Amino acid sequence: MSATAIARQTPPMVDESMITQVWKVTTAKNEIFDQARARYGDTFGLNLARGKWFYFADPEDVKTIFTASPEALHAGKGNEILATALGEHSVLLLDEGEHMRQRKLLLPSFHGEKLAAQTGAMERISEEVVGRIPAGATFQVREMSQDIALEVILEVVLGTASSGEEHDRLGTATRELLEWISKGYRLMLSSVFGPRSRPIKAMYKPALAPLDRGLYDLISERRKADDLEERSDILSMLLLARDEDGEPMTDIEIRDELVTLIVAGHETTATALAWALERVTRIPDGSERLHEEAVAGEGEYSRWVSQEALRLRPVLDFVLRRVMEPIEVGGYEFEPGDVLAPSIYLVHRRGDIYPDPLTFNPDRWDGVKPGTYTWFPFGGGVRRCIGMQFAMAEMEFVMRAVARAGVLLPVGPEEATVSRFITSSPKRGGQVRFAF
Repeated sequence: MSATAIARQTPPMVDESMITQVWKVTTAKNEIFDQARARYGDTFGLNLARGKWFYFADPEDVKTIFTASPEALHAGKGNEILATALGEHSVLLLDEGEHMRQRKLLLPSFHGEKLAAQTGAMERISEEVVGRIPAGATFQVREMSQDIALEVILEVVLGTASSGEEHDRLGTATRELLEWISKGYRLMLSSVFGPRSRPIKAMYKPALAPLDRGLYDLISERRKADDLEERSDILSMLLLARDEDGEPMTDIEIRDELVTLIVAGHETTATALAWALERVTRIPDGSERLHEEAVAGEGEYSRWVSQEALRLRPVLDFVLRRVMEPIEVGGYEFEPGDVLAPSIYLVHRRGDIYPDPLTFNPDRWDGVKPGTYTWFPFGGGVRRCIGMQFAMAEMEFVMRAVARAGVLLPVGPEEATVSRFITSSPKRGGQVRFAF
């Protein structure tokens, strides 16, 4: 054994079979993380398919990972399990220079005047969908939020009319794909065989085909439009975007970014809203305060509810970085090929940061700004989700639209966590009803 091998310090590994570990991680059985931290401490490893994954629950280690050079740690390679659905040109799959190019092309679509224009559509769509909820009926927040998120995608992202053949065709294709990929076992198969393997590509191809056809037709049609500069939808902005060399995005690049926005912006936002409203109905006066603020048209409680839901019930349990160059984190040494996973789930439940951490308490955010390395539901560093402001705005508009309609009541017992694609979702979709 070499001196280097002897000197290398690595975290303890969880003592369970690889199949058991893969099953628990891909089906949101988060007790594996709680048990591992209790037994091994803030850093431990899992033997998952195709490599070792190391989880971190110490904010200092999270900071080290998020601030490491993009050459040493690759987030794109860490996210490669998404390659089959999103495509090779997705900003989530790229690293170093390619990532920065694509990020710069996308970023203007989510800030400033563009975001202000988009929020108006979010508010109108939210009011329309909420207005269709039958009086006195139990409804699923996730299902309602999916309807809102889908219409936001069709209008704000793709720029389609609110009705018509194009709207319906793209809407149906999007809904069917998102429901298809929500099944956790497909993610497990991708993890075992690899997202670029022939059987996984063959499995995804028929599910992707209808949406791909619709998107490529829409891109081709929109390229011929003479009003792109007057339009506020994201597709039109991407068609106008140019990189530092003056080069536009190709049809394939635009398709991959649109599918990324659809997958990331639909399921994640709907799940976050389902948790937020399911949780707030179960605390004293939570729904009443939300209703009063929405009717008044001002206040911070809805934002606190969003932040607290994303803390205690994060949509994603961890983020990933693949080691490309040797790196030390928290006294441990990692080699190329290792995967580092800052644990959103565990950091957000630290009692030394969040007193009484398992209690849903929106008031903990009164006058408190979320910490960069202690609250990171959207990731961190140069890889933080570019749609964070968009998603938080959508959550707030939807939540206020629902709360204006009345005071919510919980339905049934507290909901367990289940896996839907890469998200940790409420088992019954966040069931609530209005107190009429």
